[in-house]
Amino acid sequence: MTRQKIQIKKIDNTAARQVTFSKRRRGLFKKALELSTLCDAEIALLVFSNTGKLFEYSSTSTRQVIQRRDLHSERIDRLDPIPSLELQLQSSTCAMLSKEMAEKTREVRQLRGEQLQGLDLEELKELEKLLEGGLNRVKQTKEESFFKEINTLKRKGVELMEENQKLKENMENLGKQGQQSEPNGHAWRSSSSDISLRLGLPYPN
Repeated sequence: MTRQKIQIKKIDNTAARQVTFSKRRRGLFKKALELSTLCDAEIALLVFSNTGKLFEYSSTSTRQVIQRRDLHSERIDRLDPIPSLELQLQSSTCAMLSKEMAEKTREVRQLRGEQLQGLDLEELKELEKLLEGGLNRVKQTKEESFFKEINTLKRKGVELMEENQKLKENMENLGKQGQQSEPNGHAWRSSSSDISLRLGLPYPN
């Protein structure tokens, strides 16, 4: 016969509730004793019945366990501010970075001629020096790039002139070779004409 599972809810019958409390309390204390013995755990149990009667179990001393629990809570409370301090440092770092970013953004806009309101004469002079220095560096870089491009074009021009000179020399050599072969061709044609005339039929007398 299988054991019937009891539904976990408040027992309405007072006598049955007292019997169940007594049995389960002893079972709970037995389990606590086994846990303490097997695992070398320090355990304290405090149980009040519905009539207000106190039942307790402790592997050592209930007071000692409670004091240990209080010390542990105090240690946790002392450690709690540390994460808060870390969060404060992170927040301070984020605020500093945000401020620095805002200043750099303002400087860039001022270099572009924006947000100049509120600057005094000295600040405007300093900004003008920065702009002049940047403009000079831009001009210098542009000139270097310009001269580099000119040198590249000159080099390409020289290469093209050399290539044209080679083509011109090749054309002249071809012309000379054609002039040298032309007289031989005429002589061959003249000789062949004479031969054809001599081989013709003689005219009658």
